[in-house]
Amino acid sequence: MSKAITGGAHPQAKTVSRAGALAGRKLNLYGLLFASPWILGLLIFYALPLVLSIYYSFTSYSILKPGEWVGLDNYRNLMNDKSFWIGIYNTIYFTVIFVPLSIVIGVGVAVLLNMKIKGMSVYRTIFFLPTLVPHVAIAIIWLWILNPRLGLINLALEWVGIQGPAWLSSVAWSKPALIFMSLWGIGNAIVIYLAGLQDVPQDLYDAAAVDGANASQRIRRITIPMLTPVIFFNLVMGMIHAFQQFTLPYALTGGQGTPGTSMLFYVMYLYNNAFIYLKMGYASAMAWILFIVIMILTCIIFVTSKRWVHYQGK
Repeated sequence: MSKAITGGAHPQAKTVSRAGALAGRKLNLYGLLFASPWILGLLIFYALPLVLSIYYSFTSYSILKPGEWVGLDNYRNLMNDKSFWIGIYNTIYFTVIFVPLSIVIGVGVAVLLNMKIKGMSVYRTIFFLPTLVPHVAIAIIWLWILNPRLGLINLALEWVGIQGPAWLSSVAWSKPALIFMSLWGIGNAIVIYLAGLQDVPQDLYDAAAVDGANASQRIRRITIPMLTPVIFFNLVMGMIHAFQQFTLPYALTGGQGTPGTSMLFYVMYLYNNAFIYLKMGYASAMAWILFIVIMILTCIIFVTSKRWVHYQGK
């Protein structure tokens, strides 16, 4: 009797399972249907250009002509291109100075903004506001602020008896001025640091206070180690952003990299080759060199992070 009941239940169970599988396939189909615009956009505007750029980097392709296969000539010519090496130097100069300064200043400002005082939300908003300003507008604002004769900074320096430099008109001061301008817009990183600070357990600070640790010791022994995962993230993102520096120097110089070639950054020269000189194959080779360099540096940071990044519970 039990066998008969069990045997009679099998067809119904199979029917239910088939109906469930059919409903699951319909849901998957609907999901793909709704996601299809994004998938098509990803394939057409990201994946396809990525694959084609590899091919174009071995050709003399321009926007107006299909070009011919030239093998490694584009890469060889880059090694003898003076502007290519100038762009690398300017980009590395900016990255080596800007990224550490952005971390130190970002952490310091975040620590101050984490204090419990009246009106702190207003101060946090003030530090975040520059990130909402378009880069072109930032360039126009700072062109006035850094004006050698009428700029606010040089006027302030004159009040204390210091002759201000020419800033963006000087080969020696143009990159430091750009670094200063970029540091003005690190509000996003400050918000991330602030979120990381609020995730540090208060028990650790209380225990350190009981042991007699002062504020400096608490920051050095508790805050910084607990903040290393956030520092690691901003280090990687800051490095990638710095190597792709483009909008500010382009808006400041109109793509010329003046004064001299002090503001000719790597991505600016890549853009000029692609869309002004119409050397798309040459620019594709530059893009892949930049990609390889960024990937190598990112891998190095990830490997070394095991020594200095500390996660809670580990």
